Amino acid sequence: MTAHDAVTPATSPTAGPASGPSPAEELLALLDGRRLSPAQRRIAHYLLENLTEVAFLSSMELAERVGVSQPSVTRFAAALGFSGYPELRAALRPIALRAPESGIHGQRVAGNELQAALESDQANIEALHKYAADPSRLARLGSDLAASEPLSVLGLRMSGPVAAYFAYGAARIHPDVRVIDTPGSTAHEALLQTAAAGGTWLVAFVLPRYAAESVTVLRTAGELGLKTAVVTDVPLVPFAHLADVLLPVGVGSRSVFDSHAAPMAFAALLLQALADAAPERTQERLEAYEALAEARGFYVDK
Repeated sequence: MTAHDAVTPATSPTAGPASGPSPAEELLALLDGRRLSPAQRRIAHYLLENLTEVAFLSSMELAERVGVSQPSVTRFAAALGFSGYPELRAALRPIALRAPESGIHGQRVAGNELQAALESDQANIEALHKYAADPSRLARLGSDLAASEPLSVLGLRMSGPVAAYFAYGAARIHPDVRVIDTPGSTAHEALLQTAAAGGTWLVAFVLPRYAAESVTVLRTAGELGLKTAVVTDVPLVPFAHLADVLLPVGVGSRSVFDSHAAPMAFAALLLQALADAAPERTQERLEAYEALAEARGFYVDK
């Protein structure tokens, strides 16, 4: 289905106002599931808040109001599946003309979008139950990661914070965790050192927008004989063949920047599997850390 097809039911003469989707629902459906850049999401938010205006603006006028370049507007239309901005504007006009009749103004549409963003995160977190329903898979992976000394963790660009959270927790319960958060030659050198030291696994967080450097690092890991556990957003990613274990976890794409609520929750599940794989070592290391934290006053007492 093309983006133009997605708005056809609302403009069909057989779809009455009582049974058809509301203007807000049509707009959200138009944007749903699209992988947009931050600049394109700014355009989307402006569209949601100013529908009746945008539907009659030129691409240059829209670019000036949003504060982006005119090519960004053209790329935005293409990202929604239209051949160009004029086609997108033509699809928006019937929706805009219905908006006042339905009593839905820009603020309400934007509010719906905020709710939709939270609902998207909730759905992604709910989907994690598939891993809990078959804990043996995570248990096996946790055992493999626990046995890898050293254990490397990759996270570049926007994937970095999730990788850093996992690596921080893993370092509490694993004797040698090495973080790769800088692209370039140092990343490949770090993998070489991991392999030379006897490490067998790389945990890679490759979330959209996928960093090209991450794919290169995955390829190097395979060449060095390291196995890879790749946390990404969907199964059909172009680098799936580079993963020994592919772990799809939904990413919220309703906001200007992706929400990594579900990947963060999954990282906690993976840490649990890592801890359970070596319970005695986990307990020993956690107790040593707590003793040091208390002695050095790492934390503020309640």
